[in-house]
Amino acid sequence: MRIAVVGTGYVGLVTGTCFAEVGIDVTCVDIDEKKIANLRRGILPIYEPGLEEMVTRNFQKERLSFSTDLGEVIGGCGCEAAFIAVGTPPGEDGSADLKYVLAVAREIGRSMSGYLVVVTKSTVPVGTARKVRQAIEEELEARGEQIDFDVASNPEFLKEGAAIADFLKPDRIVVGVASERAEQVMKKLYKPFLMNGHPLIFMDIPSAEMTKYAANAMLATKISFMNDIANVCELMGADVNMVRKGIGSDARIGNKFIYPGIGYGGSCFPKDVKALIRTASENGYRMRVLESVEEVNENQKSVLFDKVRAHFSGELAGRTFAVWGLSFKPKTDDMREAPSLVLIEKLLAEGARVKAYDPVAMAEARHSLGETIEYGKDEYEALIDADALLLVTEWPEFRSPNFAVVGKLMKGRVVFDGRNIYEGADLSEKGFTYYGIGVKQQVPQKIDATL
Repeated sequence: MRIAVVGTGYVGLVTGTCFAEVGIDVTCVDIDEKKIANLRRGILPIYEPGLEEMVTRNFQKERLSFSTDLGEVIGGCGCEAAFIAVGTPPGEDGSADLKYVLAVAREIGRSMSGYLVVVTKSTVPVGTARKVRQAIEEELEARGEQIDFDVASNPEFLKEGAAIADFLKPDRIVVGVASERAEQVMKKLYKPFLMNGHPLIFMDIPSAEMTKYAANAMLATKISFMNDIANVCELMGADVNMVRKGIGSDARIGNKFIYPGIGYGGSCFPKDVKALIRTASENGYRMRVLESVEEVNENQKSVLFDKVRAHFSGELAGRTFAVWGLSFKPKTDDMREAPSLVLIEKLLAEGARVKAYDPVAMAEARHSLGETIEYGKDEYEALIDADALLLVTEWPEFRSPNFAVVGKLMKGRVVFDGRNIYEGADLSEKGFTYYGIGVKQQVPQKIDATL
């Protein structure tokens, strides 16, 4: 079976590579010539654990190839399916911009030579498949051709940092189709993933399109709800970590996505929440819950800064702050909508000096922050002469640092934990002042003689 995947960003590259991994012949297409040339040399545009090795292996086995010529790939490779996995950036009004999706659809219409299932893999609003079909039909009409094709919706549910496992061992595979023929093609395509009992769920196309938005909106809601609870816990003297354990043991709630912090970021949740709010508005409905989810999240990105400012009585100019973690979550270099950007911007605006370290996202951070901050070669170098440590991203290597070394390197003994990965009482015993999210401030009880 041969397929094409258009777009070599996060979704497209993971999708194409994982299909190749199970023996399907895949051509990944992108208009960026430099990106395609790099991919042929094994240089990836994104960081995802395990992906580089998988790309190299399947490229060498000639199951995975890369091209800039969509017309040639669609018209000449005997493809049974073409996945559209290009970006849908948010517009100023929050709506998803479909110009790249529809541009690919038009190119497919100009190039296809036989039956094809055109699959929207990008996250798109309800009704996009209809627009894709219309764009292809217009191009076929301009050619004077009548070629049978189908449009399907196959939303992705990949978590950055665990995308390969999510694709190869999915919780579910959702496919929206409008014909039996398209359903058979998609069944054939996903057959290798069904042998271990992973469910393949067919539905109508609008429902499949909505499923992606509803899933991300629900997860974003859980995060903002827990952050709201954390803020109230601080005011009332409760410990949100205890509250989280208490409610997480309820099977109806579960223990995932109820960890308090400094807000969600990335390419999916912020964009999809905005797009769903906008889609509802265009249809005469106001999504009040999601509007609040978005508002809480934006406010939460400033919580750590507010704690810093309060601790230092507003006198931040000239002080040095070590920031551990820049990406919006661990195991990715994605800086889009990252809480670290809001925090750093506010610190710099107050005249503070920022020294940061991230295991993966340093190069990406330079695109956003340039040389406005300093970059440590490791987490400990970033601490030298710092007035406080600000933990922003919960990378595994930050979970158990040597606090004896931390204390010696820093000028101050203050830790602001934006992800609640440390025990405040433990740090207090080591002579640190500790601030978490939704927990009581811990002040030094004694100084460890070894520090």
